[in-house]
Amino acid sequence: MIIGVHHTAISTPDLERLKTFYCELFGLEEVLRSGWEQGNDRIDSVVGLAGSAAKCVFLRGGNTYLELFEYTHPTPKERDPQQRACDHGFTHVCFEVTDIYAEFERLVRAGMRFQNDAPPVDKHAPMYAAYGFDPDGNIVELIQFPDREKGSETVLLSIA
Repeated sequence: MIIGVHHTAISTPDLERLKTFYCELFGLEEVLRSGWEQGNDRIDSVVGLAGSAAKCVFLRGGNTYLELFEYTHPTPKERDPQQRACDHGFTHVCFEVTDIYAEFERLVRAGMRFQNDAPPVDKHAPMYAAYGFDPDGNIVELIQFPDREKGSETVLLSIA
């Protein structure tokens, strides 16, 4: 029985830089730091790699976790810096906010890059959203449900 999503993971070339980004700008909290050296057959079996080695950190945000990996072996392939939201694979991590305008401005002042110069907000939509990028170029979405008490977040279910 599936009971929910536990975590999302991102592989990065710079664990500390990405951890700092998500902790300082999004308020996530580091709750676990670990890793493994080459020669760990059990982990190699789980991740499907031979001779793997990595550092990782778990960050908690609300009811979910973000796991960050920095693999030292095997040598990771570079991520396509021009990857688009429509390209196959995991496309983004989304953070729900209470004031998208304030968060957008705060993150822009902190140096975060967004798709647009302002949040593309439709006042008649049941949600407001903006796409930006973390330091590795991964897409980070901000979403606000202005009428949450009226169940506006369930609109996402009706689109599917």
